[in-house]
Amino acid sequence: MSETATSWGNAAELLAAAGVEEDVDYYRSFTSPDEKAVLSVALRVQAAWAANDGDAFADCFSENGSLLMQDDQLTSREEIRSYMTKGFQGIYKGAHVTGYPLSLKFLADGVALAVTEGGIVLDGETEVAPQRRIRATWVIVKEAEGDLRLFSHQSSPING
Repeated sequence: MSETATSWGNAAELLAAAGVEEDVDYYRSFTSPDEKAVLSVALRVQAAWAANDGDAFADCFSENGSLLMQDDQLTSREEIRSYMTKGFQGIYKGAHVTGYPLSLKFLADGVALAVTEGGIVLDGETEVAPQRRIRATWVIVKEAEGDLRLFSHQSSPING
């Protein structure tokens, strides 16, 4: 489908409202206002990781959002909040994520699909280790109040 007439909002304003600084280099070739707005969700996720903030991470998801993290399938914002809060106190303490978009498609009015590549950088590391490189799919929805949220996020390892 082609891009819908729905306006997804202004990326800079969406990020400012979330207390996140806009990284215009992140967008790469996805520079239309709607593309940037959709990708602002990924920038919010990166900021939540950088802050090791399970609440900010979970708040990127819709109430019934889904996250596949390693072998764990989480199916609500509260499950995601609990899982990531524990993770940021444990194995992911001091970790952050990095990445960039590979593709972005508008599937229907208020629904977009992004594919990104990147990975987790653990505390003390300077780049993504080969075993933590991933490709991820992001189903991003525009909710009734105009909020952009993740409905589904799944990552898969990239070998080699």
